[in-house]
Amino acid sequence: MERLLVLVRHGQSEWNLKNLFTGWADPGLTDKGVAEATAAGKRLKARGMSFDIAFTSVLVRAQHTLTLMLKELGQQHLETIRDQALNERNYGDLVGLNKDDARKKWGDEQVHIWRRSYDTPPPGGESLKDTAERVLPYFKSAILPRVLDGEQVIIAAHGNSLRALVMVLDRLTPDEILKTEIATGVPIVYRLNEDGSVASKEILEG
Repeated sequence: MERLLVLVRHGQSEWNLKNLFTGWADPGLTDKGVAEATAAGKRLKARGMSFDIAFTSVLVRAQHTLTLMLKELGQQHLETIRDQALNERNYGDLVGLNKDDARKKWGDEQVHIWRRSYDTPPPGGESLKDTAERVLPYFKSAILPRVLDGEQVIIAAHGNSLRALVMVLDRLTPDEILKTEIATGVPIVYRLNEDGSVASKEILEG
């Protein structure tokens, strides 16, 4: 039985390009983001992968990325579940601000703490810990059982919602996960043991 779980961060969004805090705002993909998502689908197809079910967030950039990958795989009609639990971290009052402008307003050190601490949220927003506290219960109740039953599952989501999953799967500490970057449009392929632990992990870079 192959317990396959593939995680993919959405391709570059319009706000990634502009260096803006995005969070739950809903910009689309750039041309580069479309190309990244298409390339991710091609890499999965080259490995002979196909999926039984897909999960994504309620945000357009993740959904569009998934659609482009599934098109490359010839699985345009795959059952897809969209849930807010997989949304990006909510950046609260920082949403829509240029990261350089935020540093000018609050100072380098404060913005760094909001971005890179595990449990200090920005004003009105979520910390990575808060994000994990909504992502992980959903993963454990809705997604993991399907993987353990032998379904091949793909998740298209966001840098921080996927960080929460990688932290658990790779058994990383809060400090370690904060130093972990998840590239846009690059599939992370996990194969799990029957107890949910990781049997293997591969990053399909171009």
